[in-house]
Amino acid sequence: MFLRRFHMNSILSGMIVVLVSACSATVSARESLDLPEPALPTRVCAKLAPIAASSTEDDTQRLQSAVDHCPQGAAVQLQAGRFASGPLNMKSGVTLWLLRGAVLAANTDPRVYDKNGHCGTLDHKGNGCRPFILFNATSGAGITGEGTIDGQGGEPMKGKNESWWQLARRAQKEGGAQNVPRLIEADNASAIVFHGISLRNSPGFHVILKNVNDATFWGVRIDTPADARNTDGIDPISSQNILIAHSFIRTGDDNVAIKAGAGGATRHVVLLDNHFYWGHGMSIGSETVGGVSDIYVRDLTLDGTTSGLRIKSDVSRGGLVSDIRYENICLRGNRRPVDFDTQYDAHAVGHAIPVYRNISLRHVSGETGQLIVKGYDALHPVQIVLNGVHFSNAARWLIESAQISAGPDGVSPVPPGEAGLNAITATRDCATRWVPFPVTGASVH
Repeated sequence: MFLRRFHMNSILSGMIVVLVSACSATVSARESLDLPEPALPTRVCAKLAPIAASSTEDDTQRLQSAVDHCPQGAAVQLQAGRFASGPLNMKSGVTLWLLRGAVLAANTDPRVYDKNGHCGTLDHKGNGCRPFILFNATSGAGITGEGTIDGQGGEPMKGKNESWWQLARRAQKEGGAQNVPRLIEADNASAIVFHGISLRNSPGFHVILKNVNDATFWGVRIDTPADARNTDGIDPISSQNILIAHSFIRTGDDNVAIKAGAGGATRHVVLLDNHFYWGHGMSIGSETVGGVSDIYVRDLTLDGTTSGLRIKSDVSRGGLVSDIRYENICLRGNRRPVDFDTQYDAHAVGHAIPVYRNISLRHVSGETGQLIVKGYDALHPVQIVLNGVHFSNAARWLIESAQISAGPDGVSPVPPGEAGLNAITATRDCATRWVPFPVTGASVH
């Protein structure tokens, strides 16, 4: 079966429990996380070929029928070629398997996604569209293969003279909210796996997880232009036990954004050996009211993201963010390589004070830019430990309401007013860590 289950406890103390095919194995998160790659499906219930060369042919009915009639533990396989579809609902235990050369393109007609008559228009809520692919209360389902899912966000909406992305830009100018579909959404799901797949050109967020327990992203590519507004890569919200590994992400918004809304906490999230390019960075927030904890980010490159390591919230949506660990991080071309801000929206109103505690940076190297550590006030400071953190002398710290300490490997430049901290004694060589985005022959529009 294409099912890789894992459970993570006490990440910051260095232990991760991985459950594979109902067998457990404990490994150390401090030195080595030799996690097994998800396996490809062993059973295929349906092999589908493109109907015709025409890109206007609609495959929604036969794709949905194949998923609905597929037994648990099997996969619906798409052969090389182009498939065009409207919204699809996944089923527990069923995998969608796109072979190399297969492209599943989302319908550009707002009517097929419509929930309340507003999809493809502007209003003040922006929740008028269904997602392209939905995992609703499913378990043991997923998407795998070397194919591509294309949201066609840059193509004109059917019957309109603007694209989904142009609608989003118009919303920004006019002060409204765009009603656009997300590419993939998982709600109240468990044991979801995304393996090897390429996701591109989403009209909105690429992948949203809401109240999900146990999700794996392995070798995933997310590719959308830098100016495509609100196209986050992967957003776990009020979810737990999430692994994002060996993936490549460039988007028009947060590369990854870990959030916790009124639905509850997000905790036990691990990111290993990932590469981010353009986008807004490795983010936590801005919704943290439910609490975010036990986040481990290791072996990450951030190449040209606006912010690098980012925690953002404010009094309208703040909560406790704690036990966050960054290790072996390389940054370049960032405006704000470190951006921990409790006043994300300076005009926000509310009483949900953001509190950031037990944040550690170990072996983090970057260039110039602003290094922001901004707590809410003296009673709610950011608590942060810097150990082997090195930026160029041109980098500038902006610190307010913070408790900063340095580990034995020190920090450079030393933050102003922190003369007692250890200066840098070791730097991490990032020269061999930079790799180009692995374009697969189907570039973004």
